[in-house]
Amino acid sequence: MSERARHWQYDELPGVDLLRARYVRKTFVRHTHENFVIAAIADGVEIFHHGGGDQYAGAGALALVNPDTPHTGRAGVPEGWRYGAVYPPVDVVAEIAAETTALRGTPGFASPVVDDPYAAGLVHQVLRAADEGNALAADTLLRVAVTRLLRLNGGPVPRREVRTAGARIAARARGVLEERMARPPTLEQLAAGLGTSPFALLRAFRDVYGMPPHAWLTDARVRRARRLLDTGTTPSEVAVAVGFTDQPHLNRHFSRIVGVPPGAYQRERKNVQDLR
Repeated sequence: MSERARHWQYDELPGVDLLRARYVRKTFVRHTHENFVIAAIADGVEIFHHGGGDQYAGAGALALVNPDTPHTGRAGVPEGWRYGAVYPPVDVVAEIAAETTALRGTPGFASPVVDDPYAAGLVHQVLRAADEGNALAADTLLRVAVTRLLRLNGGPVPRREVRTAGARIAARARGVLEERMARPPTLEQLAAGLGTSPFALLRAFRDVYGMPPHAWLTDARVRRARRLLDTGTTPSEVAVAVGFTDQPHLNRHFSRIVGVPPGAYQRERKNVQDLR
């Protein structure tokens, strides 16, 4: 069974990423998203590690991930899984929550899996409307879907506050890695520069960000790569700019996090820009 995926944007849903895919052998490494993930499973089963355990989402269910929450993804059955996903930005979800729910604070999803075929159908309808260029339907259905899911499964997302000494060191380490993304230090060099030991830094970083520094750096590089690709920078130039050794290195990590190669990702973005 062949794998296929399309990752795109629709100009009338600004900032919202869209994905339609079938995966069989695909494995998503631990990563995060800046936006919310609302993935509606059409058939098959997806397993994703989230919050310390494996979560299972089958046909008619939705996999829901809050922004900046580490998670993975893989097939739960031999035939893989087929799904459609929308990735609304934080401000869009906050606006919908303020208008249609009684949630206070930063809104988010309480459970990572919700079995609701009706909401799953709404997500697929959003993608269909975007494909057909039906802006009114796409925007309406997205807002209805988000409202329903927040009412069924919404809650305030706890703010991650840097309080302990270990958490402060982790935050400083993250800042160093962001500044030196193309030429990062070793773990030992990073720890020495922060006045701590490598294993103390490793523990603190995993406690705060849910992954070790090297995995976080790969995730951050792919995020930056996406922004550069959106501006029209070529994949080969992007690879060097974000610190990958070459374009195949970028391709491998990009596909394992975004779900499509950088070239295919950029072509879809260029189509949207051409329409603008």
